[in-house]
Amino acid sequence: MTSRVPTILVFDSGLGGLTVFREIVALRPDARFVYVADDAGFPYGRRPEDELSARVVDLMGSLIAAHQPDIVVIACNTASTLVLAQLRARFTVPFVGTVPAIKPACAASQTRLVSVLGTEATVAREYTKKLIADFGQGCEVTLVGSRYLAVLAEDHLRGEVVHDADIAEEIAPCFVMRDGLRTDTVVLACTHYPLLDAQIARLAPWPISLIDPAAAIARRVVELVGRGQTDAPPAQGRIVFTSGREPPPPLAQALVSFRLVC
Repeated sequence: MTSRVPTILVFDSGLGGLTVFREIVALRPDARFVYVADDAGFPYGRRPEDELSARVVDLMGSLIAAHQPDIVVIACNTASTLVLAQLRARFTVPFVGTVPAIKPACAASQTRLVSVLGTEATVAREYTKKLIADFGQGCEVTLVGSRYLAVLAEDHLRGEVVHDADIAEEIAPCFVMRDGLRTDTVVLACTHYPLLDAQIARLAPWPISLIDPAAAIARRVVELVGRGQTDAPPAQGRIVFTSGREPPPPLAQALVSFRLVC
């Protein structure tokens, strides 16, 4: 890519992609950022695959035409594991996806018991199962599909009360005991879940490592667009909600902390 300031479009079903966005901003603060939250389609994990695929491809065509990005980051495991190949085949702009970080998790695990915590759709995908087959490195990998954790993460970001018991119920299947050994590594296979990482770590029945691929995604983006002026003050980005709704005041304030405005 050229040395000019790039436009980076970060896309997610909702606000979970902010966990990836902040890592990219940290490495490329001078870039122009557009964050797109497809809140009109949220949550993706409950949508039929054909419907979701068509929605994301069609929506991406409109977004590329409107914002002319130099690169697009699909900051959503559910969308990436389903439609990333189609997007790359359809459009000429480079895409960086987000997929479950199974390889680093299995490499780091000492007990060889690893859990992948994602949406129901992500953990059911053949893409995810192939990652385990290719990079499981002999680990026993437990796939845990959460129905509500992404919604709870968005509620938390909006300043709503999220009860520990609700989070604990969603993450409980991650913790496995086998022959005196315990799960020691959990892959956060949804970009929403790092919004609750402190709560997940606190509610875990024993100490665990949480694997979040956001930093690695940011490094890949910088490999493609270049480093630029890393000492520049972060520019203010723009956030677009596909529903067209204005965020409520608590959420608007949270978005300001991410340097995003509507």
